[in-house]
Amino acid sequence: MCGIVGYAGYEPAAPFLLEGLQKLEYRGYDSAGIAVFSDKVRTMKSQGRLATLREKVDAAGGIPGSLGIGHTRWATHGAPNDINSHPHSSMSGRITVVHNGIIENYIPLKEELVSQGVVFRSETDTEVVAQLFDKLYDGDLVGTLIQVLGKIRGSYALGILCTDYPDTLLAVRKDSPMIIGLGEHENYIASDIPAVLDHTRNYYLLNDNEIAIIKADSVELLDMDRNPISRDVYVVDYDISAAEKGGYDYFMMKEIKEQPNALRTCIGSRIDGDDIRLDKIRLTEEQIKNIGRIHIVACGSAWHAGIVGKYVIEELTRIPVEVDLASEFRYRRPILRPNDLCITISQSGETADTLAALREAKANDVHVLSIVNAVGSSIARESDDVLYTMAGPEIAVATTKGYSTQLAVLYLIALKFGKIRQTISSKTEAKLRKALEALPEQIENMFADEEALKVLAKQHADKEHVFVIGRGIDYGASLESSLKLKEISYVHSEAYAAGELKHGTISLIEEGTLVVAVATQDQLYEKLVSNVKEVKARGAYVVAIVKEGCTDVEGIADQVFYIPDTDDIFTSTLTVIPMQLFAYYVAIERGCDVDKPRNLAKSVTVE
Repeated sequence: MCGIVGYAGYEPAAPFLLEGLQKLEYRGYDSAGIAVFSDKVRTMKSQGRLATLREKVDAAGGIPGSLGIGHTRWATHGAPNDINSHPHSSMSGRITVVHNGIIENYIPLKEELVSQGVVFRSETDTEVVAQLFDKLYDGDLVGTLIQVLGKIRGSYALGILCTDYPDTLLAVRKDSPMIIGLGEHENYIASDIPAVLDHTRNYYLLNDNEIAIIKADSVELLDMDRNPISRDVYVVDYDISAAEKGGYDYFMMKEIKEQPNALRTCIGSRIDGDDIRLDKIRLTEEQIKNIGRIHIVACGSAWHAGIVGKYVIEELTRIPVEVDLASEFRYRRPILRPNDLCITISQSGETADTLAALREAKANDVHVLSIVNAVGSSIARESDDVLYTMAGPEIAVATTKGYSTQLAVLYLIALKFGKIRQTISSKTEAKLRKALEALPEQIENMFADEEALKVLAKQHADKEHVFVIGRGIDYGASLESSLKLKEISYVHSEAYAAGELKHGTISLIEEGTLVVAVATQDQLYEKLVSNVKEVKARGAYVVAIVKEGCTDVEGIADQVFYIPDTDDIFTSTLTVIPMQLFAYYVAIERGCDVDKPRNLAKSVTVE
């Protein structure tokens, strides 16, 4: 959510700032701006797409200066317009700030500053930081920042310029991501790695309440007591081309097609002969045998993966599993016991609600195992154990390979725990392990249906209401399938547990309503077919997703897509593929921006 970039070097800053912001467009935004300092700070901002800002900069002949900050804003306080866009400067112009996050106590701070004669230009919480900094400023840049941080409450990643320090960029974070890129005679700040990848692979991860003093030839890290901090340099270990479109029109399609290889990496690296190795987790076999309850906590698609994971883990380990939305978990006073396990799931590893839930679990002495994609992210660092999904960079806002690899890690956990707890036999574990390893190739074979799904999308792109139904694990898969459709094509789509249709929701079915029926669970197949007949009797157009061999459904559904035969517990990985493709092509038909859907952000770093 929102994007920050900053540059300190000897080259013109503006081209890097614009380029870096373009790399962060996937995070979601509704306005953008940059500020560059030479003899003074020059700021340009605009509502809408980054292209509009670039046109402004070009029309002005560029902005001189080799020190600067930039921002893409997703509006939270104040309308998305030029005035509320970042960067924000103090009344004197001495301090200029970009900010991700929310300043929770900005209203009383603003009222106090107004009473002292400060005039505000915007409606944002961020401007309070700039004005407060200037009011407290005594010539000591770091000392003033520490005073400011002592007065503000909330989450933030801040990039700060001060006209008294023409060679210095200041950065600090709390509960919002920030990296420090390390270059040759130039250094950078950014809210995510892709912004700096064309310039460096080396970076520092800034921890909460750490201050970075960035100059062209130096980076100094300090704690809140101004003590120096020593920090290992992280090195990006994936090819830069992984963060590029690679010939595809949209990142989402590229990432759909990357799922087989992402799964091969995620699964293959953890299967060693007859054994599954969960990296170097500290959770012992004795602890696994004595787990009382597992709490899966996540948001969005990661929550959907968790719902599927509940079915799989309970089936294979006989451990009771609760699945919570992270935004609800810490506010419902969850019952947590020391022998419980909390599994948090987050693609970015920075999801604010999930991070808060993790801290709630740890505060109750519960072991936390996290499933994340971003190496060294906040959730990864604060967990007792972490299993990386190894999906590589995922740029499109709508997750595809991120979700698939999260499922894969949950499958691996279930198999490993089941074997340790002896709730599955060695023979069953071996059979399931083989089925798991077959999933990447099975997905590749499913891409043969792409043209048929493209045609289906063309036929139904004008639908305003679509329902996805399933039972058991298929209900979990239906939730993710439905989300894919609504988030990128803006079609109203709902997922329902098929057995609940008669309890009210079947009243929504009318002539021509599109219903996608997911029916891959052998034990529930006949019941789901009965549900298909119910909606057909009320005029629905039914698309069925079933396993190979279930041809009898062809006489009932209007169109059928087959997934390769696999064990029931793994079907969600396969059933989501046609729905990802269908959602993609519906969005194309409706003229939507697939990678950057309206009002959405890739990483939700505020509550």
